[in-house]
Amino acid sequence: MPTQTLDLGPFAIGPGQPLAIIAGPCQAESETLCLTVGKAVHARCKELGLNYIFKASYDKANRSSIHTDRGPGLNAGLSLLAKVRDALGVPLTTDLHEPGQAEVVGQVADLIQVPAFLCRQTDLLVAAAKTGKPVNVKKGQFMSPAEMGNVVTKLNEAEASGTMLTERGTFFGYHRLVNDFAGLYDMMQLGPPVCFDVTHSTQQPGGAPGGQSTGGRPDTAPTLARSAVAAGVHCLFIETHPDPTNAKSDAATMLPLDTTLSLLGELAKLHQAVGSL
Repeated sequence: MPTQTLDLGPFAIGPGQPLAIIAGPCQAESETLCLTVGKAVHARCKELGLNYIFKASYDKANRSSIHTDRGPGLNAGLSLLAKVRDALGVPLTTDLHEPGQAEVVGQVADLIQVPAFLCRQTDLLVAAAKTGKPVNVKKGQFMSPAEMGNVVTKLNEAEASGTMLTERGTFFGYHRLVNDFAGLYDMMQLGPPVCFDVTHSTQQPGGAPGGQSTGGRPDTAPTLARSAVAAGVHCLFIETHPDPTNAKSDAATMLPLDTTLSLLGELAKLHQAVGSL
């Protein structure tokens, strides 16, 4: 099946389009942090001819421990994200965890993101589709690429305005995620454009047996990003922070902001080369 494009208004994601970058801090820790990251990545993407979508989460509902910081919450978090979106002048995406929050999230987000562990939840997918905003669904680590066809069917039948699928690694049982690049090709055959989640793909779930936080290998992120662009993905997802060590969420996997800005230059050149083949 030919790959479709996803219309975000200012630009589209898909074949023949510039590489799209979804990037920001994992958690919306503060307006200052979000603007610092967003302005830097936006400027770099503009310089390189890449399309940019800002990402941060108002609530990290899937933390390893009940005691870890989840973020500002629904109302305060969406208010913060709306200010950031308006200040940057770029599309915004954020996670949706509950069907009951879909309507208010859809009033702020330009792209609704469904987390990997929730990708089979029919009510959540339908609620996301009913917002009228396009939906980006992360593939569950427990699902094959072909099984994401059922997700696409659900969103089509719920009349979603657009769909994108994101690969973010597959469990193999030894405290790390392994990435299936043949699976990227398989997902591209389903129709929607495909995104590759660079930083979450470096996770070491649980960190260690019995651990209460997720470990990671962010040093492998540039290699994975280059591989995904070479494989032909239409979008990359990168969580980035000026000081990852002190980030309130996903500190073990986020890329330093300076590293991200440098890496984008390599990825832009590689995407251009792949497109000319």
